[in-house]
Amino acid sequence: MASDAHAHPGDLLDRFPGAEEERRRLRVPCAASAWNLRDFGRHEELARKAREEGAAPLALCFAVHPQLPAALSGPEGSAACPEDLRLHAAALEKLAAEGRIRAVGETGFDLFNRTYRDTEALQEELFRAHLEAAERYGLPMVLHIRRAMHKVFAHAKALKKLPAVVFHSYSGTFAEGEALLKRGLNAWFSFGAAILLNHKTAMEACARLPPDRLLLETDAPYQPLRGVPFSRWADLPAIFAGAAGLRGEAEEELEAAVDGNWTQVFGASGGLP
Repeated sequence: MASDAHAHPGDLLDRFPGAEEERRRLRVPCAASAWNLRDFGRHEELARKAREEGAAPLALCFAVHPQLPAALSGPEGSAACPEDLRLHAAALEKLAAEGRIRAVGETGFDLFNRTYRDTEALQEELFRAHLEAAERYGLPMVLHIRRAMHKVFAHAKALKKLPAVVFHSYSGTFAEGEALLKRGLNAWFSFGAAILLNHKTAMEACARLPPDRLLLETDAPYQPLRGVPFSRWADLPAIFAGAAGLRGEAEEELEAAVDGNWTQVFGASGGLP
């Protein structure tokens, strides 16, 4: 069993109809991220079938992705965009209150370029709403952070109150990760294809962060390995092998540690009743 700390199963199915069969064959427990109720409904149905059939679980996550304020803005839709996103944030409150999600995510900050930076105020508003919901219902958060680690440190006091904080596709440095742990965040750092694509900062962080704080992921279908159009569950062995090589550890030992971390964050059944 190799666990996946972050993916989008519905989007993967659109590109690869055999995705769920592959996940079941490989026995991959996965944290499934959605930002709208349509995708969440698809994930919830997949989770229900997996539970009924004794397959590896899906841990359901929901939040408004920080790139969406920019992605949904434009000449025709920009005026409605903030209110539409606030409706999705309200949906999160309902799902959390009903016990239908295991984590709030992916949420966070994306300040990668001018387009995203122009929406920073709305990203901040949405993040605060997500953070308040996570604290109110005692849920972990799954964070998407690009060129915005300073925002994480600004919210560290509130984040340390949560049961877990998962840094999806961690883009910070080893020193920043170590500093967050020293500040008391119950943080886990997740790595995917970047460690196989010569991303030096990710490689160093993956090599040096503590084994009990490490997760691995596909971000399927959005972080493909070199030469393929999308990522999928079958990429996990290469990702685990790459991480083991960076850390100088046996693959079996690393897999056992990472799978234990996944269970600690998301629960043995993905947090579902």
